Amino acid sequence: MEPPFAERSFLPEAVFSEDVVMVTGGSSGMGRGMALAFAQGGAKLAIVGRDLEKAQAVVAEIEAMGETALAVSADVRDPVAVSAAFDTAEAALGPVSILANNAGGNFPALAEALSTNAWNAITRIAIDGTFLCSTEFARRRLALGARGAIVNNSAQYIWTGFPGDAHSAAAKTAVATMTRAFARDWKDSGIRVNCVAAGFFPHGASTNGDDPDVVENLGRMIPAGRTGRMQEFGWAAAFLCSPFASAITGQVMMIDGGESLRRALMSPDFVPPNQRSNVWGYTA
Repeated sequence: MEPPFAERSFLPEAVFSEDVVMVTGGSSGMGRGMALAFAQGGAKLAIVGRDLEKAQAVVAEIEAMGETALAVSADVRDPVAVSAAFDTAEAALGPVSILANNAGGNFPALAEALSTNAWNAITRIAIDGTFLCSTEFARRRLALGARGAIVNNSAQYIWTGFPGDAHSAAAKTAVATMTRAFARDWKDSGIRVNCVAAGFFPHGASTNGDDPDVVENLGRMIPAGRTGRMQEFGWAAAFLCSPFASAITGQVMMIDGGESLRRALMSPDFVPPNQRSNVWGYTA
């Protein structure tokens, strides 16, 4: 089954009309999906990314929907830049009431071949970025005595690992753990923190995500018969930050089309990752 068209919101149109939402890594892929979902609910958006031109392209999409958005350039690994991004967003749009931590990256590499720089390139964006943005957000909401919501982007392989993904699996596991820790720290302050653990959501910035044949082949291996659609991820994130999820905090929602249930009694012969032509593939 396919989800409804991306242009169709599943929440009331004005559900986020009083909110300012900051989306990190919001200039492409899953961050863009989050941003558009919040915009459908009437939110004002701060699209944070290192590439200002790409962020401005998403802003243009949101403005075409009749909503307000602002592009902000920042490196989420830098606490000074994170604080400045909040200052910029709040000066233009008002206090940020919802934070969507999406900034991240990934590439296939066997663990023994990972350099320290390669490891840091992935883990620092996801771990440090999520920590720095979340704590900056919380400090500002606590100072105002105001409620708020955070949604983080994790991955379904945090429970299983994935060949050629030690760096991302570690980072995404940390994000899920921080989600629970933050929710406990801030539960009495009305700041809810949740996480979406995504399966395969191919997009132009992901490996072969813009190759229809690759996406179709991948979809056939998933019980749902297809990969995820960006609007599904965006809607899941928006729901967790909406009043309709006001009793949900500290949770990790998995959305993977049943891919984590794929193991069967009869499976193809196992091929060690270091013997595969594509580390993220299966056959030699």
